[in-house]
Amino acid sequence: MAAPQVTVVPGADRRHWWNEWLDSRQSFPATGNFDLATNAHGLLMVHNEDVVEAGEGFDTHQHVNTEIITWVLEGTVVHQDSAGNSGLIHPGLAQRMSAGTGILHSERNGAGRRERRNLHIVQMWIPPDTAAATPSYQEVDINAELSTGDLVTVASGMPKHRDTTAVLLGNRFAALHAVRLAPGQSFTVPDAPYGHVFVAKGSVDYEDVGILEHGDAVRLTATGGHRVTAKVTSELLIWEMLRGLS
Repeated sequence: MAAPQVTVVPGADRRHWWNEWLDSRQSFPATGNFDLATNAHGLLMVHNEDVVEAGEGFDTHQHVNTEIITWVLEGTVVHQDSAGNSGLIHPGLAQRMSAGTGILHSERNGAGRRERRNLHIVQMWIPPDTAAATPSYQEVDINAELSTGDLVTVASGMPKHRDTTAVLLGNRFAALHAVRLAPGQSFTVPDAPYGHVFVAKGSVDYEDVGILEHGDAVRLTATGGHRVTAKVTSELLIWEMLRGLS
């Protein structure tokens, strides 16, 4: 049994990668990294906060045996894939793509160049618990649930979340939660073997840690139960994981 550990990762310490149209802040080194498992925390291998300029995006590319969750903070993603799925992904829409045996997809900023409106997203990858599954896709609008200030399960494969999960995750050892807090509102971090708490917007007071700002993260091992209170209007993404990659 691992000893309880709480590690704060300041947003400024993330890897920074950019080109003419993409500004990417990476909690784990992702660009050009072909051994994502080496730097993973629990099951979480990729956690990128990306800003995509208007009229730009990721052209068609392939994924295999990866569970991909895209969470929009601002703007709209235009999604298309080789399984025939397409849609507009906006803030508060839970989106999951399971690559399985292989899927081609593209993701682009829904705003045209003349609109000059950036797309701001967080994209997260974990492995499936069963390789070579049939590719699948799911999206559900959970804005109404998020408006309560409660912790909302965005995606999960855990049996205990079966009745509260927005989209089904192809890994029974992982769950992603989100919460939108008004100033003064609080939530409790799930207790789990591995956890990852990310401040997507705003500023919060994290019990026994202190003030966290946008972009900051906390990596948890064998602990949880901490109280997190919003200093200003805030949004957080929280991973609950029952095992690691090894």
